[in-house]
Amino acid sequence: MVAQVIHGSEIDLKLDSVIPPNITTDDANFFTHSAFRVLIGADPPTAFKFMKVSEAEFPALNGQGVSYAVLQFPSGSLNPSHRHPHSAELLFLLIGSLKVGFIDANDVLHTQTLQAGDLFIFPVGVVHYQYNYGRDLAFAISAFGSANVRTIPTPGLSKRLPSLARLMHQTLRR
Repeated sequence: MVAQVIHGSEIDLKLDSVIPPNITTDDANFFTHSAFRVLIGADPPTAFKFMKVSEAEFPALNGQGVSYAVLQFPSGSLNPSHRHPHSAELLFLLIGSLKVGFIDANDVLHTQTLQAGDLFIFPVGVVHYQYNYGRDLAFAISAFGSANVRTIPTPGLSKRLPSLARLMHQTLRR
């Protein structure tokens, strides 16, 4: 009998950070990003709005395997179906309520109603959505397991998966 041991772990960086060649200093300013300050005290948006911070916006994320997004959902707004092919998404709902869902590899639709304080994980690569069915603003933060998360819209979902799309639509309307 042959035994095989498989080890899994996070990427083991040999450096604390990867400083781009055009950066001459790695003081605390390099590790600080203040773009989200514009959200503090701002008027709520009139349509779904997101603001992301990835390696492109915040070079200190290079080699760290993380990125972040803030999602703002006025009443009745939808973050349409999309997927992130190389990253999970961990959504933390701070304010309001959302209906969320994803389609797994077996074409099963998983839905949940979230309240402020809830976390929800969208596994790597799954088609998913978020919808604010409430009367008030919903505000969420999403963390990603990639410094360069890609978002791929799935507008043809209803053509490719008609029964799931109808079910998703019915779920959104409830």
